[in-house]
Amino acid sequence: MSILSNDEYDFWQENGYVVIPNAVPQENLDAVVDALWAFLEMDPDDPSSWYSSKNRNHSMVEMYHHQSMWNNRQHPRVYGAFADIWQREDLWVSIDRVGFNPPARADDWDYHGFVHWDIDTSIQPVPFKVQGVLYLAVTSADQGGFQCVPGFHNRFDEWVQTQPADRDPWRPDLTGLDVQAIPGKAGDLLIWHSLLPHGNGRNSSDQPRLCQYITMFPPRGEEERKQRIASWQERTPPSGSAFPGDPRQREQKSGEPAHLTALGRRLLGLE
Repeated sequence: MSILSNDEYDFWQENGYVVIPNAVPQENLDAVVDALWAFLEMDPDDPSSWYSSKNRNHSMVEMYHHQSMWNNRQHPRVYGAFADIWQREDLWVSIDRVGFNPPARADDWDYHGFVHWDIDTSIQPVPFKVQGVLYLAVTSADQGGFQCVPGFHNRFDEWVQTQPADRDPWRPDLTGLDVQAIPGKAGDLLIWHSLLPHGNGRNSSDQPRLCQYITMFPPRGEEERKQRIASWQERTPPSGSAFPGDPRQREQKSGEPAHLTALGRRLLGLE
């Protein structure tokens, strides 16, 4: 393993998530944060500006291709952590978004978050998948950040036997489950096993939660490779209803495709 220590890998196996500190340099974080505020057309020093919903989908910001985001995706330490988890080097990186969850306030924004799965847990066996989130700023436990049920991947098979046949395979019954918020420092990369019930929470602090979603996975075939390259070249969201995109088409209408390093070209699928 190149990034995870033996203790970190043991923690991953037991809990189904692991935190890699200082996954990217501070200047990388600052660049994404600046791009995020500009994209949202909000002022970080003016909380009254944080509640416009025109440029985001709930807590997801429809920004995919800023150079700063690609710099994090193709950072060697980020790649190394996912390669350690997968125990293989041939990986693609996700083309995903950033997250912005401002403090809850009763009159116009009281997003309570959710807990779910991003895989169909009715499939047997449930396919192995991992996901990740990069903390762009310090995130306290009450700031509406990542939450999960640690260790659930190790007892899913036992738990599912107690559930009704018509259970929702995308949203678990949380009765008896301990959902824990996972705070983090700026630059922490949290990778989790997709069998963990997870989501984000209600922000009861006075600061917004800022993050970038990044994961990696083995290559999925020629058709998806072509779609990924087209998404990068044209600065469009990846295909699929989960990625509605920015109605202003701000990324498509300005700029050039992000510069990719040799590693980035491999992670996209160009090479």
